[in-house]
Amino acid sequence: MSLNKRFFVTTPIYYVNDLPHIGHTYTTVAADVVSRWRRLMGDDVLFLTGTDEHGAKILEAAAGKKKDVREYCDEIAAGFKNAWKNMGISYDIFIRTTDLLHEDAVRKFTGGLNEKKELNFSKYEGRYCIQCEKYLTETELSDGLCPDHKTKPVVQSEENYFFNLSKYRDKLLEIIQDTCHPQHFEILPAERKNEITGKLKKGLDDISISRAEMPWGIPLPFDPGQTVYVWVDALINYISAVGYGLPGQKNLNYAFSDWWPADVHIIGKDILWFHCVIWPALLLASGLPLPKKIFAHGYFTVNGQKMSKTVGNVIRPAELIDIFGADASRFLLLAAFPFGSDGDISLDDFREKYNAYLADNIGNLISRTTNMVEKYLGGRLTVPAGWTDSNLQEIRQLFSEAAEGLESLSFEKTIRSIISMSTFCNQYIDREEPWRLASSVAPSDRQKLQKILYDVILVLKHITLLLAPLMPETSAKIWGLLDEKEEMAAVIRGMRDKPGLSLPSGAEIKKSPPLFPKQ
Repeated sequence: MSLNKRFFVTTPIYYVNDLPHIGHTYTTVAADVVSRWRRLMGDDVLFLTGTDEHGAKILEAAAGKKKDVREYCDEIAAGFKNAWKNMGISYDIFIRTTDLLHEDAVRKFTGGLNEKKELNFSKYEGRYCIQCEKYLTETELSDGLCPDHKTKPVVQSEENYFFNLSKYRDKLLEIIQDTCHPQHFEILPAERKNEITGKLKKGLDDISISRAEMPWGIPLPFDPGQTVYVWVDALINYISAVGYGLPGQKNLNYAFSDWWPADVHIIGKDILWFHCVIWPALLLASGLPLPKKIFAHGYFTVNGQKMSKTVGNVIRPAELIDIFGADASRFLLLAAFPFGSDGDISLDDFREKYNAYLADNIGNLISRTTNMVEKYLGGRLTVPAGWTDSNLQEIRQLFSEAAEGLESLSFEKTIRSIISMSTFCNQYIDREEPWRLASSVAPSDRQKLQKILYDVILVLKHITLLLAPLMPETSAKIWGLLDEKEEMAAVIRGMRDKPGLSLPSGAEIKKSPPLFPKQ
């Protein structure tokens, strides 16, 4: 488990060409789970998310809605904030690239690059995908089309400012491959690192960092006729949010020197190159520290197809919440497949997992156990005479594995361990048949009954602590049933010094209402 420290986690900032969908939600829930776990562990956490609002794609989207572009951006940004509120996202800063503090930071950053002679003015002609907001090479095209959006890129020719990316190739390879390098940053999962190093070994071209005749963006401070390329603009949010470029290098209560570099950027693998090559190179050129870790999760399809409005398989977070509730939706998203891998999701699969994991397993355990404590023990637990946790060693191991999963973003490991703990208890109850013992008047049977229910409630306490970052509202409800006087955060931190848990004698256990009605 982590020791107390500052911990800075980010999501990408999301394009406001549309309201949030399940893809945005997947990344943001993952970052929220990490943030909540770190806070429970006692870390001072900064969780950053936000919206990317400049560029041709946004102008096009606003025009399609017949709205002023700033009004349109305000509306969609509010939609993201509302979606995250409903999904229980506990971000600390929501940054927008239209924020004045961000625009100031972009001007300082790009101006600094120019002063350091890292930019040169040159003519460029290429195929530009408006949806990707980037130029595509011949090898990247698929039958002449953008492989992601299936649209034909627009051939554009203009004079722009170019960043000397090529000169950082060797330096980046050294930093990424040498784990002892003082500027080393992790790229996870391992296959993403291999992908980046493989491409770097093939060489790098310099890249355009500005656009001519783009009315919706941030003008370069040294050439107002050129607008900062949207991807450079977007990447700078990670430092503008913590005060880079502001008086005193501070935003709100967050000082740049305290919070940068970020501990982890959580992204989708579609933006891996920007974060693992372009962003570190820009930081190197500016003399700024590099992020410590970049974790890129995989692609997912919906019902076996890429998510698309045309196909009609776009899932919005509100739809998930309407069906499953916010907490269960968070759980199901991260239970769908290993974080970092590609996978497919469907509402049918979510329903199946909801019933199997939540309704029939965890929910059933909570309901039956609290009901038996009330029915057989009058709602009060006492520590059984001579009780030891000798038969709970497996639970300790599972708890440790689950906690490690939260530390490493292996959420499937955490969920698997939680389900194993719940299954262990359900099987224990079925095997020991406490209802049979409850009908006996023999003192030994009464003592055994107390031990069984004490054991199970104690395991429920372990499960609840692990559910806290995944299902914050539900875990708080369960914690309230267990008559716990300490907050979950204090209990978890105490386990660093003294592994294992206990229950106070005479704890008043409340009967649980159905937490996960069967779907």
